[in-house]
Amino acid sequence: MKTDYINLESVNSLRELFRVRAKRSPEDIAYHYFSKKTAEWNSISWQECDVQITIWANALRAENLQPGERVAILVKNSLEWIFFEQASFDCGLTVVPLYIEDRGENLAYIMQDAEVRCLIIGTGSHWNNIQPVLDQLDAVKRIISVEQISTSTSDPRLIFLPEWLDQKADNGHSTPVDRHDLASIVYTSGTTGKPKGVMLSHENIMQNAWAGIHCVDIFPDDLFLSFLPLSHMLERTVGYYMPVMSGARVSFARSIAELAEDFITQNPSVLITVPRIYERVYLKINEALEHKSKPIRSLFEYALETGWQHFQYTQKQRGWNSRFLLLPFLDLLFFRKIRNKFGTRFRFAICGGAPLEFDVARMFISMGTILSQGYGLTEYSPVISWNRLDNNDPRSVGEPLPGVDIKVGDNQELLVKGKSIMQGYWKNEVATREIIDEDGWLHTGDKVSLVNNKIYITGRIKDIIVLSTGEKISPVEIEQQIILDPLFENVIVIGEKRPFLGALVVLNQKICNEQTGKNQDLTKVLLEHIQGRMSNFPGYARIHNVAVSPEPWTIDNGLLTPTLKTRREFIIERNRDLIEEMYRGH
Repeated sequence: MKTDYINLESVNSLRELFRVRAKRSPEDIAYHYFSKKTAEWNSISWQECDVQITIWANALRAENLQPGERVAILVKNSLEWIFFEQASFDCGLTVVPLYIEDRGENLAYIMQDAEVRCLIIGTGSHWNNIQPVLDQLDAVKRIISVEQISTSTSDPRLIFLPEWLDQKADNGHSTPVDRHDLASIVYTSGTTGKPKGVMLSHENIMQNAWAGIHCVDIFPDDLFLSFLPLSHMLERTVGYYMPVMSGARVSFARSIAELAEDFITQNPSVLITVPRIYERVYLKINEALEHKSKPIRSLFEYALETGWQHFQYTQKQRGWNSRFLLLPFLDLLFFRKIRNKFGTRFRFAICGGAPLEFDVARMFISMGTILSQGYGLTEYSPVISWNRLDNNDPRSVGEPLPGVDIKVGDNQELLVKGKSIMQGYWKNEVATREIIDEDGWLHTGDKVSLVNNKIYITGRIKDIIVLSTGEKISPVEIEQQIILDPLFENVIVIGEKRPFLGALVVLNQKICNEQTGKNQDLTKVLLEHIQGRMSNFPGYARIHNVAVSPEPWTIDNGLLTPTLKTRREFIIERNRDLIEEMYRGH
């Protein structure tokens, strides 16, 4: 099948991009969605979407907002998310995407900072989340709810979506938008403090999507399964705008809990994902293997090694091997049933947002599931690099996208330049100057090595731990290894100015109860588990003591970001006494 890409030179905005797609492929299916009312999957064409966007834009114009003013979206991935965003662009407004799992006080801070004028929410739970902070949202003049909300609180700003859509504006014309106008303010997760608003133009985002479709072929009959939140720029650029640019379809997953079933019913060919999805499957496979006989485990390892060698052969990294003749049998015996859990027409997954552990990538690639790891920052709209399918090294985050210039600066820091660099941080020129230098280079904060134009992440500059002995250690690789043990739900490695490394962990209580007896020394058991995964690390990078967090780390208690990243500094501060006890006497 041929590709059907929209040329970037023919459009000036993300709204125009969608409009051109609707004219080019009017009857083709754009989206699949699940209707709670009928309990069935439905579909909608590009032209039908465009008609709805016009209706939504007319209702939004009746709010009398001025071009450039901000509106916010607190809705799960859905047609309503798309319609409201596109309608906002039609009115020349700037969109602020919000995480539906975020805390109310954090949402209030973002909406205050961005001076949001209009907000759309999805459900009653979203309303309950923001209700305690409504008095902080003076700038918000309208709150639209997709679902009917039963509430004892009377707020004149709240309106049910069907009633809002009945509004009619006097002026039904689209607002002219320049490609360099501000399209979105996307707030970073804020692992170390208050989130910062990343200002992205229509040009920034379109250039990033355009570069992406020139790294991998996307066809009109491709189907993306959308489950990462659209408030995350990886999903938004690659899982939303790239399909618009290429004419591919998108199916909105119902929920994470129902994702396994949605894989089967929707049968996607492309997936945008984060490592945690594959890590969970990896852990389940290894857990199942523990209950198999030694011959079965050995045969499975042989199958994985055969699959890996065959992958290296297809990548022109090694020669042909006669053991490849066994692959059809091994595939039928082990791999196909695992692969089919992701559907039967699956082509590849683009994995980003966090480092993908090599052992995890190797297992899935060996089984014939193509994982292409990429790398990016919200400040770059967001994709900077990813592995091409015919030159795929899962240890790296790939080569730069077309149009992206890179170089290595001081402290081995990756510097980036290109058309997708943000306009700056919203109302924060000091922070902007700290990350973008006078020559226009974006300072990523990531330590890297470059080999044959491929980027290998070696650490995060701010996260480097310096022991009292002078040894410098990146905790990320250690944490990645520990978290692959199902005993641990979460972990951070600590040791700044200390004589050795320690680990603060959150346990999987069910597995902990199964694996540790009443009379066992828990610390000793945990250290045995950790050290069993760290045999390849040098002595100074080993964990010598461990402490168990008395509480889980969640978004609600502020110890995880909405993208589930650990807020290291907050966790350390919350557990300072526990950490001091771990190092007492040393």
